[in-house]
Amino acid sequence: MKPFLFTEHSKLSDLLSENHKLVLMIPRFGIEFGFGEKTVEEVCEIYHISPSFFILVCNVYTYDDFLPDKKALLATDMHSLIPFLLASHDYYLKERLTDIASILVKIADNCEAKFGDTLKRFFSDYKQKVVDHFDYEEKTVFPYIKDLQDGKKTNAYTIHQFQSIHSNIEDELNDLTNILIKYLPCNLMTKERVSVLSKLFDLSDDLNKHSLIEEKILIPYVEFLERNNV
Repeated sequence: MKPFLFTEHSKLSDLLSENHKLVLMIPRFGIEFGFGEKTVEEVCEIYHISPSFFILVCNVYTYDDFLPDKKALLATDMHSLIPFLLASHDYYLKERLTDIASILVKIADNCEAKFGDTLKRFFSDYKQKVVDHFDYEEKTVFPYIKDLQDGKKTNAYTIHQFQSIHSNIEDELNDLTNILIKYLPCNLMTKERVSVLSKLFDLSDDLNKHSLIEEKILIPYVEFLERNNV
């Protein structure tokens, strides 16, 4: 297994060179490019971000088999967690899905109605599932976590309830990609189809990382808060 090289003393630019997909994550922390040779610690200080939390996210985002050390997890300032997840939700809905929708509409409008309507319906259904998924987290899970962070005791909810229904919304993209790959007429808008498939695969991969962050950071962290708020 590849060693986990990311530390607070690494240059932020080196992290991006190691895993170019981290470029998509940086703006969700509010970090702007142009940070030169600054280390992660130096950049995080400028933007008032916990360096240990930033590194934790980068490692989870980069290494699928990375399991955070519990002691390190509990020693990490987690107050950036919810703002980061909220920024991710905003990014997926307002940028990634909006971009994909604009191309899918062009493809659908150039199909026979039976293909175009199916394509639009699948995408509309998928987007609604994403909206519902995020809405549940923002209205139920995140307020619960904030209460725990503030030391407020509550017996009305537990993170186990979230864990039991937590689904990987990227899996729902399979039907959409199958339509584009297998079932649309072979001579239809090849350039646009390649473009949107590439974006869908990137989105699926990004959402998988999002799920890993919730499973490997959010859930263990909240379990700790629950044990200590009894």
